[in-house]
Amino acid sequence: MEIRLPRGAARGRWLAGIAALAVLAGAGTWKAAADDGEPAVHREDRVLRMPGARIDTSYFTDGGAGRRPAVLVGHGFGGSKDDVRAQAERLARDGYAVLTWSARGFGASTGSIGLNDPDHEVKDVSRLLDWLADRPEVQLDAEGDPRVGITGASYGGAIALLGAAHDERVDAIAPAITYWNLAEALFPEGVYKKLWAGILFSAGSAAPGATAPAPSGATGAPAESPSAPARCGRFTAELCTLYERVATAGRPDDEARRLLQARSPSAFADRITVPTLLVQGQSDSLFPLSHADEAARAIEGNGAPVAVDWIAGGHDGGDREEERVEARVGAWFDRHLRQDEGAGTGPAFRVSRTGGVDSTDGQARLRGATADRYPGLSAGPREFALTGREQRFTNPAGASPPAVSAVPGLTGGAGALSSLGVGVSLDFPGQFAAFTSQPVERPVRITGSPRVTVEVSSDRGEAVLFAKVYDVAPDGRRQVLPGQLVAPVRIPDAAGGREVTLTLPAVDHEVDAGHRLRLVLSATDLGYASPAEPAVYTASATGPLVVPTAPSVATGSESAAWWVWALPAGGALVAAALLATARRRTSAPAPEPGGADVPLEITGLAKRYARSSDRYAVQDLSFRVERGQVLGLLGPNGAGKTTTLRMLMGLIRPGAGEIRVFGHAIRPGAPVLSRVGAFVEGAGFLPHLSGRENLELYWKATGRPAQDAHLDEALEIAGLGDALSRAVRTYSQGMRQRLAIAQAMLGLLDLLILDEPTNGLDPPQIREMRDVMIRYAAGGRTVIVSSHLLSEVEQSCTHLVVMDRGRLVRSGPVAEITGGGDTVLVTCEGEIPEPVVGKIAALPGVASAAPVEGGLLVRLDGSTTTALIAELVRLDVPVTGVGPHRRLEDAFLTLIGGSA
Repeated sequence: MEIRLPRGAARGRWLAGIAALAVLAGAGTWKAAADDGEPAVHREDRVLRMPGARIDTSYFTDGGAGRRPAVLVGHGFGGSKDDVRAQAERLARDGYAVLTWSARGFGASTGSIGLNDPDHEVKDVSRLLDWLADRPEVQLDAEGDPRVGITGASYGGAIALLGAAHDERVDAIAPAITYWNLAEALFPEGVYKKLWAGILFSAGSAAPGATAPAPSGATGAPAESPSAPARCGRFTAELCTLYERVATAGRPDDEARRLLQARSPSAFADRITVPTLLVQGQSDSLFPLSHADEAARAIEGNGAPVAVDWIAGGHDGGDREEERVEARVGAWFDRHLRQDEGAGTGPAFRVSRTGGVDSTDGQARLRGATADRYPGLSAGPREFALTGREQRFTNPAGASPPAVSAVPGLTGGAGALSSLGVGVSLDFPGQFAAFTSQPVERPVRITGSPRVTVEVSSDRGEAVLFAKVYDVAPDGRRQVLPGQLVAPVRIPDAAGGREVTLTLPAVDHEVDAGHRLRLVLSATDLGYASPAEPAVYTASATGPLVVPTAPSVATGSESAAWWVWALPAGGALVAAALLATARRRTSAPAPEPGGADVPLEITGLAKRYARSSDRYAVQDLSFRVERGQVLGLLGPNGAGKTTTLRMLMGLIRPGAGEIRVFGHAIRPGAPVLSRVGAFVEGAGFLPHLSGRENLELYWKATGRPAQDAHLDEALEIAGLGDALSRAVRTYSQGMRQRLAIAQAMLGLLDLLILDEPTNGLDPPQIREMRDVMIRYAAGGRTVIVSSHLLSEVEQSCTHLVVMDRGRLVRSGPVAEITGGGDTVLVTCEGEIPEPVVGKIAALPGVASAAPVEGGLLVRLDGSTTTALIAELVRLDVPVTGVGPHRRLEDAFLTLIGGSA
């Protein structure tokens, strides 16, 4: 359920140009004129009487003639029909008849909240279909049978699944970030998810809602449901009793599980036989990816078409990708409701992957990876042996202090940024066991649910554990919990030791080469109820960590824009260098065994110019670049960046060391340079020829077929317009730069080198170039970019190499380089009282603490982030996130010191 805490009754913005308000048969009809020439959307508000409730609805059409399919749009938990109005209007403009409603107990609807009870909320959906069947605008498949789809997020997603299970008139559904089994969501493996359950109950108990007037002409019985105790808000009495009983006991009972299972889509799995688009969130500790997996397998087993889309965000925050998801939902309905064979419904499986951070808004930048079939959660298993002896650890009395993983409703989606090394997690010494792998030799992409077999014993006879897998940096200290997710498990009959196989949370996360995987079994977790009685556990890993890699999932193909395939493929300087140096080619060393898949490896590189015999331009430089990386080469003027790039392209010879591209040593004219495209220090153009003629002449000189150039796409990106037909001598510096970049975008090569590619570009073109680099690398290619615009490098690049005075200063992922500052940002739920801020500032190893919007800025002076989190938990500070308050500019200036 999408949890929405109580808010005021203020409605969203009215569309500009509301034309008129008419009263028709007791229902208000709003005619909204659309901005910017969009077709008008007509909205009719009506309250429908149903057994036990009055349901507030809105009906949207574009006013066009003829019948059309209908769509029901459900809202999230704690919300109302107003939350989905914008989506409803967009669907109406696309030619659908759209009906939204506030579920029982929410918005202006009356009745009690039954958590999508089949006898109430689900039957309400069937009554809404009855109403649609009588509308003259709605297409019918038979008398009383409207052509209809249902979509919605969270609570609204579950009603889409349940509606399809209970009413055969539903033709297609698109549920998002929702549950398959509500009992398993709130009581996973028999462990009570106390924080999420508390938030849900609080939101429902305080749900706003008012008794709506019954208009004339409304139908249905007027009787209201018996009211639950006042402390239960708008929940039914049986749900109120269930919550109080489980919350008091700290563990679910069989009756609680049965009741929630009976209101879950999983209870009616064999009845869902319609085309289903499942959208699920990666940053979601409430309804994790396993719910969509179970739904996909069940519905596909019924013979229905199914597509699965893992978005970056979820209930814990992050990017919900609303615009992209809504477009895909629209295409899904175009195909399965309108029967439009040409509608592109997207791949069978798509996952959004993080490709950097946009410094303008702090959000993760995303790219897509796809597969022709949904791979499930265990495809492509790889085994990693775990080291670590048998370990003893304790569950403390009162289960306090608890470990920290996901914080419900985590603002900003730390889980979505875990692939960038961002997040907050904490395990207290003596309360966990840890088992670690050897460093991985090559990057490993985990896509699915890891598994491991462990043996556990408890002096209390029963153990409650929280399993998680960390990505541990080479220094052994920095560790990231992918998705901020843990897997709770209750192990009965463990007094004499018991072997169990644990299924870890499903994630999509890349582990860099040199990193380790660390399995942690913790006795406590902030989000769950642990036994209050103290206990001593013993654990050992009896098998390897089995990690799914889903090899069929390819990055970039589905999310890339049409022009990405025209990306950089060759530079004029490289072509000229190959021709000019052909006569001086020398035999190169044999290819490096095993290096054919490594785009670039530099070892001990040095260069000293003749007139600077006492100073090196480049000295003892070594680094490696992997496929799919966007590497930023940084350094002050004179650091040796351009010299390094010129050696890389074979334009000049190194004095010492070696450069290998895809395993081949670089020499002037080396054949492997045909796989390298470059733009370095501008390009030479014939001034009397037009821009187009220059590009056509360059491509003809390469000897490659004209159709391989993708010339028109490159020119479109460059944005030169009518200037393409003018002589280059009339171009400004910025126009020449754009033409040079267009030249670098001809063809399709494996390694692209860009030296200051944004010089002369205006902000929109800079942003477009940034997207080009990210998406180009997402296709498995590699980009190396040298730039002075640190903000652009921070947004575009996945990895950095920082140089100063010809030497390597630092290399590694962007997150590792920017994350080492001594000031951290602590985000909190609510405002921190001034006395508590004072206590934090007085902690040992803390230099200062200052409140800022949404939390605190804490400057460390000897303490560590882990120690700080422990103290914050001890002080009952409602922490939602902790991260470095540092940008690339700060890190860069720190690394190069006085050279700035």
